[in-house]
Amino acid sequence: MGLRDLAYGVYERRLAASLDPASIPRHVGVIVDGNRRWARQSGAGTAVGHAAGAENMERLLDWCDEVGVEVVTLWLLSTDNFNRPPEELAALMPIIEDLTERIAATGRWHLHPVGALDLLPDATARRLKELEDRTSAITDRTVNAAIGYGGRREIADAVRSLIKEHAARGTSLEELAEILDVDHISEHLYTRGQPDPDLVIRTSGEQRLGGFLLWQSAHSEFYFCEAYWPDFRKVDFLRALRAYGLRERRFGA
Repeated sequence: MGLRDLAYGVYERRLAASLDPASIPRHVGVIVDGNRRWARQSGAGTAVGHAAGAENMERLLDWCDEVGVEVVTLWLLSTDNFNRPPEELAALMPIIEDLTERIAATGRWHLHPVGALDLLPDATARRLKELEDRTSAITDRTVNAAIGYGGRREIADAVRSLIKEHAARGTSLEELAEILDVDHISEHLYTRGQPDPDLVIRTSGEQRLGGFLLWQSAHSEFYFCEAYWPDFRKVDFLRALRAYGLRERRFGA
């Protein structure tokens, strides 16, 4: 171990010791951005960048488990990503499948796929549902695997589901308009029943949500990190938790 690694180890332990257990977020959302740029910078192919990013997601879940985060939402693939070259998507699907398999195999996390699974190859969508069913007995830790996810699409799907539910009950549109409130929509989101994200982390230096958990993040705290996702370290994660713990949350007040 080099001197730099030794110094980081000491710094990590100090950061971890400085965290207030009462200020650990219950739900952390992560926009895992920068895999492709990391690959270009490293002189590697795009698939190598995505594979390195997947490995780092496994490490992140270990870090979350250590500090007691209950829900993690990982944005693996957006609806906009389907505009990428077909060969890149074809290479990405096995990486996503392998990652979700490994998460389920830990036995520590309930894997909950969120997004427009109808956009995915049938075999991938089917496997994700199987992994969700396999981990359904785990109730204290959840990973939302946001695949084929877009915040606008989620809200549209929630409204569509709400209308269909009330139509089946015989409720007219006029009657629904009279009683509709924000809780009705929340009950039809992909993350229904979960706490909203307390902290949203985005890597790669970009400072925007890009459609991530648009409804749920209304009162979230945000932390932006310059590192590309494959280079995001435990030190960076602990810094995000420290910054979150120092903020006074006002919930829109």
